[in-house]
Amino acid sequence: MSGSSRSSSSRELFRRLSQLYVGLALYGVSSAVLVRAGLGLEPWGVLHQGLAERSGLAIGTVSIIVGAVVLLLWIPMRQRPGLGTVSNVVVIGLAMDGTLALMPQVDSLSARIALMLGGIALNGAAGGLYIAARFGPGPRDGLMTGLHRMTGRSIRLVRTGIEIAVVATGFALGGSVGVGTVAYALAIGPLSQYFLRVFAVPRTKPHPSSGRVADDKGARAILPR
Repeated sequence: MSGSSRSSSSRELFRRLSQLYVGLALYGVSSAVLVRAGLGLEPWGVLHQGLAERSGLAIGTVSIIVGAVVLLLWIPMRQRPGLGTVSNVVVIGLAMDGTLALMPQVDSLSARIALMLGGIALNGAAGGLYIAARFGPGPRDGLMTGLHRMTGRSIRLVRTGIEIAVVATGFALGGSVGVGTVAYALAIGPLSQYFLRVFAVPRTKPHPSSGRVADDKGARAILPR
C-alpha cells in the first residue's frame, strides 16, 4: 500500500472514530434534553425512566444496564458486536447522566416545547453521526436485526413490536409518554435518513496491488439502524 493510501486510510479511521464518539455523546445529551422537556421520551427512554423511577438509579445508569442485558441477548442470536456496539452501551448513559447533572429543570411550556423539538433533532443528527461511522450497530438495533433473522418477520414489524412492548412496559413502570413520544416516532425516520447521508464517510478505495481490505461477510457484519 502506498504512503498516500495509508494516509487516506488513517484519515478515514480518525474521522470514523471521531464521529462514533461525538455521535454517542450527543445522543446521550439529546436523551437528557428530552427528559428535561418532560413531554414524553423516545421508546427506550420511557423504559429507562420507568426502571429508574422504580430502582432509584440514575436514568443513564439504567440505560447502561439495559444495554448490557440486551447485548447478552445477542449470544443465542449469534449477533456480532463491534466497537460501536460496546461503546454505545457505556457512552450514551454516561453522557446522559452528566448532562442531567448540569442541566436545570425547565418550567416554561414554551421552553419545554423548544427543548423537545431540539432534543429530537439532535437525536437524529447524533444517530446519523455514530451509525455512519460503521463500527457496528447499537445493542438495541442488533436485537431488532437478530429477531428479524430468527423469525423471518420484516424489520418494520419487528421494530414496531419491540418498541410497543418497550413503551408499554416503561409506561406501566412510571415512564413519561406524551406528545414528545409521538413526535419522536414520526420524525426520527426522516431525520435519520437525512443525517446518515450528511455524515456518510466515503470509503477509502484500496490500492490495486493491496488486495481486498475485507471480505463481503465482514462488511455485512456492520448493520445500520
